[in-house]
Amino acid sequence: MFPADMTPAARLPDWPAADGDATGSKNMLQLVELRWLAVFGQVLTITVVHFGLGIELPLPMMAMVLVALVVLNVLSMLRLQARRSVTNPELFLSISLDVAALTAQLYLSGGATNPFISLYLLQVVLTAVLLDMRWSLAILALTGACYLLLIQFYIPFVLPAELEGQLFRLHLQGLVVCFLLDSVLVSIFVARIRRNLAHRDERLAALRQQKAEEDHIVRMGLLASGAAHELGTPLATVLVLLGDWRRMAVFKEHPDLLQDIEEAEAAILRCKTIVTGVLTSAGEVRGEAPSLTTVKTFLDDLVEEWRAARGFTGLTYRNDFGEDMPIISDPALKQVLANILDNAQEAPAGRIHLAVRREDDHLSLSVEDDGPGFPPDMLERVGRPYQSSKGKTGGGLGLFLVVNVVRKLGGTVTVGNRPEGGARVALRLPLAALAVGGYDEYRG
Repeated sequence: MFPADMTPAARLPDWPAADGDATGSKNMLQLVELRWLAVFGQVLTITVVHFGLGIELPLPMMAMVLVALVVLNVLSMLRLQARRSVTNPELFLSISLDVAALTAQLYLSGGATNPFISLYLLQVVLTAVLLDMRWSLAILALTGACYLLLIQFYIPFVLPAELEGQLFRLHLQGLVVCFLLDSVLVSIFVARIRRNLAHRDERLAALRQQKAEEDHIVRMGLLASGAAHELGTPLATVLVLLGDWRRMAVFKEHPDLLQDIEEAEAAILRCKTIVTGVLTSAGEVRGEAPSLTTVKTFLDDLVEEWRAARGFTGLTYRNDFGEDMPIISDPALKQVLANILDNAQEAPAGRIHLAVRREDDHLSLSVEDDGPGFPPDMLERVGRPYQSSKGKTGGGLGLFLVVNVVRKLGGTVTVGNRPEGGARVALRLPLAALAVGGYDEYRG
């Protein structure tokens, strides 16, 4: 048995699940974190101004605004636990409530004369990054209206006697603090939000790639089905002609020619079996119920058929699956494993080892060989169509089909080279995807 380690390796990426875009939820979480910082910053500022500088502030009303922000954060966290994608209107509402809270605090502490009125810019920038133009314009209009109202309506500062005449100096100090605060918060949170958006774009690109590959497979399936239909008639014709030749006296007098005819008939019958299998996999054969089998029977039969068809004696097979379980005999999975074994044989390899074991609720299969292994540049592009190390026109579809069939079943593929030479392809499939009850769900 070959060792399990290998280097280098290329693990094919997990494709995004179809459970909605998580970007909105991540952005909402950023707003929640920012709101906690706002609560902490307001508590600190109120404490310094009221108790440190002796400037009277309406503490009960300002505390009510802080409590409202805390309640809003709690509700936002409960919303995130629902695990549904957060929509743009929800993000807009959340930012609007933050603007309202900031406006209330500014109204209670000097209005437009409060240097922290520049914090409106943070809300405008966040909206411009998170949402599209219409939402950004709405927040811009809202903050602009609040700014204008705070010029006319606010509770003015009441300075203690020792600070009279120092209002301008205090205002400048507040502007410096507000500028630094705005700069730090914008830099940190915009960077985080842009990272979330970049991850979203990567998921969308992966989905587009997956759709393109699935469309490619559909086209290949149509071509294979059409070719199978077209090949049926000439194969049957050749088989009839061979039967006629068998009965001709000239061939009966030459046992060597008769043996050649028998071998040709066997090859034609195998071709017809392959064509029938293609049509069955494509859904052309009607009225046949799905075939029930077990894990061990499915794999044992596959190995036996592959050995008989290829005449390859260098394949060793070890099945450590453990307690057997019933599954659906999936022709696509059967073709996948045959493709992997064919690729190893064509590498060329003198020895091939197929190992099977159970890992919790997954079926793990690995195919190792002593061939030349995968070129490094191919490992970087493994799973893409027409990426082949054999240099054949139209080659490279084997691993492409392997990747897509395994992905359809919810599994993963790992491809790499063994340190002592040779290649290794490992499959990991959820047993639920092969089980009788869960097969239709995964295939659908």
